[in-house]
Amino acid sequence: MPFVELQTNLPASRLPSDLLSKLCSEVASTLAKPVERVNITVKSDLPMMIGGSQEPCAMLVVSSLEVVGSAEQNKKHSAKFFEFLTKHLELGTDRIVILFNPLERWQIGKNGTIMTFL
Repeated sequence: MPFVELQTNLPASRLPSDLLSKLCSEVASTLAKPVERVNITVKSDLPMMIGGSQEPCAMLVVSSLEVVGSAEQNKKHSAKFFEFLTKHLELGTDRIVILFNPLERWQIGKNGTIMTFL
């Protein structure tokens, strides 16, 4: 059950209209999870600074069970997400950062309980 948040200082008008659906598909494919389990938020027009600069930038936060818990996994995921983001946001790789958060089942609530008991 991936939770993904894309934060950017780009104006919403500069984001592709189909970004949300394409990002959902990319996350599902990259993390080998069903689309039905992917949760995505896109936040634009944010005051942001990366590397001391307020030039256009983006941060992708990827939190998930089981698939973001090692350097080997995240190296592969990072390459795919950078390819996607540079293409769709038209940003250089130096203007994008990705944060991976491994989650445990007891940290996710669903259907009135937690994933541990589902």
